[in-house]
Amino acid sequence: MNLRQWLPRRPVRRYDPHSVGVVRREFVQFNRPLPLASGGSLPMFTLAYETYGRLNAERSNAILICHALSGDSHVAGYYTDDPEEKPGWWDEAVGPGKMFDTDRYFVICSNVIGGCRGSTGPSSLATDGKPYALRFPVVTIADMVRAQTFLLDHLGIETLFAVAGGSMGGMQALQWSVDHPGRVKHVLFIASTPRSSAQNIAFNEIGRQAIYADPQWRHGNYYDGDYPDAGLAVARMIGHITYMSEYSLEQKFGRRLQNRSTLGYHFDVDFAVESYLHHQGVKFTERFDPNSYLYITKALDYYDVAHGHESIEAALRRSQAQFLVVSFTSDWLYTDAQARELVEVLETIGRPVRYERITAYFGHDSFLVEVETMTQVIGGYLRSQWEREALPISLSVSN
Repeated sequence: MNLRQWLPRRPVRRYDPHSVGVVRREFVQFNRPLPLASGGSLPMFTLAYETYGRLNAERSNAILICHALSGDSHVAGYYTDDPEEKPGWWDEAVGPGKMFDTDRYFVICSNVIGGCRGSTGPSSLATDGKPYALRFPVVTIADMVRAQTFLLDHLGIETLFAVAGGSMGGMQALQWSVDHPGRVKHVLFIASTPRSSAQNIAFNEIGRQAIYADPQWRHGNYYDGDYPDAGLAVARMIGHITYMSEYSLEQKFGRRLQNRSTLGYHFDVDFAVESYLHHQGVKFTERFDPNSYLYITKALDYYDVAHGHESIEAALRRSQAQFLVVSFTSDWLYTDAQARELVEVLETIGRPVRYERITAYFGHDSFLVEVETMTQVIGGYLRSQWEREALPISLSVSN
């Protein structure tokens, strides 16, 4: 008898017809300079990216999804068939029949320049063979977008059917419409802002100060020793609070105690919400580089779509896209008012825009949590626009 028959079988994830399944992260290196808004440039750079679905013959069905601060190129699917592996960060949105329907669209997602999940950033090796650390140039949202144009050229895609993103991803989508107006038809601007507010900048600075204060940070030169994980964990805890709402925190934790029935009267963890934040902080240090956190939050602070233009109106007049703007009532990081500022300008200058103000109770993270509502709003918008724009093509073929 074959010995294999006696060995225990490795568990395998059950087939899901709505999942993109096992995917692969790709890398492309560009051996030419990337000009930067600061006036400098990267002599060469690498982008990590993933694709889902198939590009049609006309190359007209591509959608670029841009990730938020802590995201990466792994938006959907799995890297193995291990049932214990967690899927990509927006797996519920990308796949056959989902919000971004991979039976219809060719979906692309890349890790941003300055990141730490495969694309060139401060942890990458410079030409001298040592990590850039703080020698890495400061980058902006516009620089991240410019790098993505290199990727599209590499893939042979001239025009995107849509650029979509929540939070920092929404900033990238908006910047696409201003800097590269002929290359994007639709902008899906979700839980984001056309410019970072003083409050946005303030929270980011507190997070950076937490990293600076960690003795292991050593002005960014920690790659040959211990990382400043304590500082990064605190930065993540601060940021995570801004992603939630008072309602969601109260509903999830309230004043519930953690693994105890009475108050401890000490400085260890008493409350469940404390334990939760500690867990989120530690988890983040396992996958993120502290220097990347500094660079990306600085890019967020610098973001103002009007930068380099006389006004926000002047900037947005460059756009040729149609817009879907989505905000959430409980989002106090990027508020309704910030979304409405964009909508009002677009309406004033006569750009086509649809605004959806969604009643939700999970704060900024609502765009990740409210899957059913988001599928109706965003999936419905994409489907209607696709069918409307495809109709003349279908008629011309039938004739």
